[in-house]
Amino acid sequence: MIGNTHKKHLNIVLILALLLPFLTGCWDRTEIETRANILGIAIDVSEDNDQLHESEVNHMTGIFPEPNKKLIQITAQIAVPGRIPLGPESGSSGSQKPVWLVSTVGHTLDDAILNLQQEIADRLFFGHLRVIIVSNEVARKGLGDVNDYLRRNPEVRRTAWMIISNGRASKVMESSPQLERIPTLYLSAMMENAVSLGKFPRAFLGLFWSASSRLGQEPFLPVVEVKRHENTEISGMAYFQGDRMVGVLQPLEIGFYMAVMGIKQGGYSAFTPVPGQPGSVLVRSRSRDAQIDAVLDHGQPKIKLFIHVEADIVEKTKNTRSLNQPGLLKDISAEVSDRGKNTIKNILAMTQKNGSDIFGFGEHVRAKLPDYWNTHIKTKENWRKKFKELDVEINFTTTIRRVGMRLG
Repeated sequence: MIGNTHKKHLNIVLILALLLPFLTGCWDRTEIETRANILGIAIDVSEDNDQLHESEVNHMTGIFPEPNKKLIQITAQIAVPGRIPLGPESGSSGSQKPVWLVSTVGHTLDDAILNLQQEIADRLFFGHLRVIIVSNEVARKGLGDVNDYLRRNPEVRRTAWMIISNGRASKVMESSPQLERIPTLYLSAMMENAVSLGKFPRAFLGLFWSASSRLGQEPFLPVVEVKRHENTEISGMAYFQGDRMVGVLQPLEIGFYMAVMGIKQGGYSAFTPVPGQPGSVLVRSRSRDAQIDAVLDHGQPKIKLFIHVEADIVEKTKNTRSLNQPGLLKDISAEVSDRGKNTIKNILAMTQKNGSDIFGFGEHVRAKLPDYWNTHIKTKENWRKKFKELDVEINFTTTIRRVGMRLG
């Protein structure tokens, strides 16, 4: 009897041990209503009169850290609980804004955020941060302080977008697109759609930091501009040397950069003159393919590019005669290839002048010519100098696959 009782007790203990993991509760939970969920942040150089409104939250006025340095201004977009639309918009909620814009200043990003926390009742939460917009004025001075704070904050997701604004970043944050009630979600979706449509390479925050850490590559970020108060346009691609913005590629140049990188999905169109005719045709890229080879030529590194683009003719101007002529499509393809090659040469000239290897040629040299790298380069600063004089051979070919329902 005693043995049976002992076995029963043992079985009960085992059952309780198995059930114990399912009995745990959320002892450290935080209700969503008690958080101030930040969806987006805009970072600008403050206006001159903002200096008068600086809060004495983290330091006494004029003592720390740099009294003569201009403050930065942040504009945060905070979600209002209960107003974020989860489905079709109802008539009663149309007048209620789903987000709250709050602005403050500080000497650094963290200083400004701590000042902002002093004005907000709930704890600021960055787990839903989707977009960080930085003015080009801040970006040209350097993003070192901004990146330092964001990388140290474990709540910031690496899949958020960092975007450069052509003008004040707060203006982009304050825009009100009609396709989305929440501006930051619209910006995030716009960038993701641009990637899927072949309009822009992937440039998440984590990818920006990864490129910044590589010895043979520099990072880049998208540039946006507000049009007519509501529309936001991807107006270029900012390229960096370290954390400092040094130049901008125009939208069509982004497409040729993507061709160098071999990003498959085509998306850009360009007018091309028709050889032997007064008119032109609009050629749209369908797909891209590229190969990058790093070789030694007379003891110096050399990059060989092999780029092939498949394209369609989607339109012709009214003064263009029939395209149904022997060899004409081949001549148009050759014209497209020549123009593409020259555009890539111009992009290379700009980036080499600024020592910004956004192509990652240095990584190819480091991987394929390790003896040369370990002997002559070794550091990122040395590669920046070498990149300025790097010999790049460009081989560009185009194949026109479709011309629509007719050739004429």
